[in-house]
Amino acid sequence: MRLLSCTAAFAVLLSSAAFSQEIAPVQQNNSNTIWFENWTGLKNGTLKITIPGGELVEVFAASGTPVFELTGREVLDGVYRYELSAATNNEIKIVNPANNGRGDAARDTEAEPFYTSGAFHVARGVIVQPEQIKEE
Repeated sequence: MRLLSCTAAFAVLLSSAAFSQEIAPVQQNNSNTIWFENWTGLKNGTLKITIPGGELVEVFAASGTPVFELTGREVLDGVYRYELSAATNNEIKIVNPANNGRGDAARDTEAEPFYTSGAFHVARGVIVQPEQIKEE
């Protein structure tokens, strides 16, 4: 019986992992904007961008993809690094719930988190694709 319980728990973990793997936002951009496609199944997205000068910019979108736009006259060239986090539609059990004083109203599940990071390049004030260097 115990083996069956472990097997069932493992199957739930695998199905949860498979669900997470299906969510794969794809970075898209034009000359001055970055956003993500394949956003289905995600909500409350936060995009944190670190600009080459060290400034941190945060963009939040309750639904749909967060969108970052280069603005202003003085756009810094260089590598812009980002972290993208969001909540999935999948609920997971809270392992160590906090005693928040809500008694029976306290939740025992929460939205499974999604996280990814990456970078994009800005040259002459516009977003560009990095050149691929090939050695011959």
